[in-house]
Amino acid sequence: MTGKELYQLIGLQSEAVRKMEEAAKGVDLAGYGPCLEHLMEPQAAAGAFHCLSASLGEDPGNFKMLFCQLECARRDADRYREKGIPHNIFVDTMKCFPRFLKECQEKTGDLSFDRGWWTYRQVSMRIFRIGALEYELCDEQEHSVSLHIPSDADLSSASVDDSLMRAEAFFQAYYQEYSHVNYTCHSWMLSPVLPSLLPEESNIVSFQRRFDLIREDRETRDFVEWIFQRSEDADVGTLPERTRLQRGVKRLLLQGGTVGSTFGMMKKGWR
Repeated sequence: MTGKELYQLIGLQSEAVRKMEEAAKGVDLAGYGPCLEHLMEPQAAAGAFHCLSASLGEDPGNFKMLFCQLECARRDADRYREKGIPHNIFVDTMKCFPRFLKECQEKTGDLSFDRGWWTYRQVSMRIFRIGALEYELCDEQEHSVSLHIPSDADLSSASVDDSLMRAEAFFQAYYQEYSHVNYTCHSWMLSPVLPSLLPEESNIVSFQRRFDLIREDRETRDFVEWIFQRSEDADVGTLPERTRLQRGVKRLLLQGGTVGSTFGMMKKGWR
């Protein structure tokens, strides 16, 4: 698979391809070989990202970084194939790149790559998109799987059930050490204030019911970006009110409340 074939396969924006190819003229992939190899290793990826970021130097819009990470993604296609992982899972996983570019443009008005600190998880084969949800392999203390909710996820009960069922089969087939482990999630969507702002039949409320809520963080404000597509420090009075969720959360913020984020563990009966 060539780079251009990958870009087309995942639907990378044409403007992003243009900017990236211009930035890539100053990138010697051979010279960054060890960094790229480590970026594809789960345990070394975080350090490799910081090393690569420092080595790339000035990088407007982070398009040099995008080019390097997509080169790793291109190489991953062979690793997926060798492991027998279906091609559609590779494609769905790597579609995080155009999705993040789109989210950044919606938030700032500028097409740039601001998620390199996160996407090394995809290129190191720690995160896989399986249906509606993303699944991250975690082994800091003991094996567990962390669920992530992409911005384009269908959170209907049927869609989530399908994703969880397919994930169980995926781990049984390709990562047996992660079969039957705990599923966790740390998200604003698990905030205990949301059921009071949304109808009982809400997909968010339904998703939240799958978890035992363990730990709440009321200080974080990244929910502003996800709910309103605005920066965390945006003036509350200017936040949009296009959806019921936006209206409820904005009213809560104006009253001095917050959403924060919450860590939960999936109940066994919901898998």
